[in-house]
Amino acid sequence: MIRAAIATILALMAVPAQAIEIQDVTSPGGIRAWLVQDESIPFVAIDMQFRGGASVDSPDKRGAVNLMTALLEEGAGSTDATAFAQAVEDLGARLSFSAGDDTVSVGFQSLTENRDAAADLLAKALAQPRFDDDALSRVRGQVQAVIRSEATDPNSIAAKEMAAQAWGNHPYATSINGTMDSVASLTRQDLVAAKNRVLARDRVVIGAAGDISAEELGLLLDRILGGLPEQATAPLPDPAELQLTGGTTVIDWDSPQTVVAFAGPGLPIDDTDYFAAFVANHILGGGGFSSRLMAEIREKRGLTYGVGTGLATGLYGQTWQGGMAGSNATTAEAVDLIRAEWARMAEGVTEQELTDAKTYLTGEYPLRFDGNGRIASILAGMQLIGFPIDYIDTRNDKVEAVTAEDVARVAERLLDPDRLRFVLVGRPEGIESDPQE
Repeated sequence: MIRAAIATILALMAVPAQAIEIQDVTSPGGIRAWLVQDESIPFVAIDMQFRGGASVDSPDKRGAVNLMTALLEEGAGSTDATAFAQAVEDLGARLSFSAGDDTVSVGFQSLTENRDAAADLLAKALAQPRFDDDALSRVRGQVQAVIRSEATDPNSIAAKEMAAQAWGNHPYATSINGTMDSVASLTRQDLVAAKNRVLARDRVVIGAAGDISAEELGLLLDRILGGLPEQATAPLPDPAELQLTGGTTVIDWDSPQTVVAFAGPGLPIDDTDYFAAFVANHILGGGGFSSRLMAEIREKRGLTYGVGTGLATGLYGQTWQGGMAGSNATTAEAVDLIRAEWARMAEGVTEQELTDAKTYLTGEYPLRFDGNGRIASILAGMQLIGFPIDYIDTRNDKVEAVTAEDVARVAERLLDPDRLRFVLVGRPEGIESDPQE
């Protein structure tokens, strides 16, 4: 489960520079947000990201933040789950809650005429969740069903083994869902404690877009978040130290195919080589049918339906990772090809490869700019990562500035096949786990 908490945010950052003007807003209560005001539709979207996410779980209560987050929509204050859901529906609003390794995400979407009433519902959900026994039992069962399902899914098995090897004792090493036993033991008091560990005003970054002024947004944010404590009770996680070593782990699984996961060192988004790695990844395995790995493993040899790579840029730790699946008989050949292409990137890329990658990576961005909800997520994500407010204006310039020499340098720095760890779930022919396994 190599983490890619920020990958979605990066993918969303698709806004053409000339399309929007971002306002830096501070509410009367001191809550800060970025706003893109657009009065063309009587609708507003707000995205709130609470730093820390499931990584602030108490070590002996793994899964508490995830379960707590799933229960936020199950009633609040004097309103039970059924009545709460009906009230949201009656207003035509949308409230969403989700937990990840790095953040707890809260989404708010409402028509302008109903936004105050919808905000009051959200405020109650955040500050006064009920955590009723019947809802706790039902949602606990849903989480445990996911855990059972993952235990029989070779892709999940590979991801969990890779995470365990990559991150040691850091929360990244284990699933945000927890285990069957840890989830079974969680009480209402544990959920209240989990809420206080992460849902606080000092942890939130906010993006907003739509039919709302800066002054109105400030008042609305105080209305939504004013009932939360000023400070969370748990510290943010420490940085994760990557512990992956090169080599192979084989997990026996009765299947005609083998699932292949692979990962090596990555880099944070504020690294000076990040955009060089971003372009390099597109050429290596992130560019679909135009990538080297797809050309070598699928197109030329037909060893898989698809293979890809990505930069997994969590807030507390990063990897450069990839995956594929293929027949047991040909997995060994595919693994050798991945290692070879990993090494070949340091030899450099052609000007055509570089031009094609940059054309795609800059040209696809405006296509993703498609609504207030997306914009709100982009603005929150920019703040979460630490990007400046003018990042949208400069992002494509950073991509265009990448040279072939930059790509070769970052590849030599990070794409060492001897540091590449493979986790294989299946019965691959001719491959065994390393002796130390």
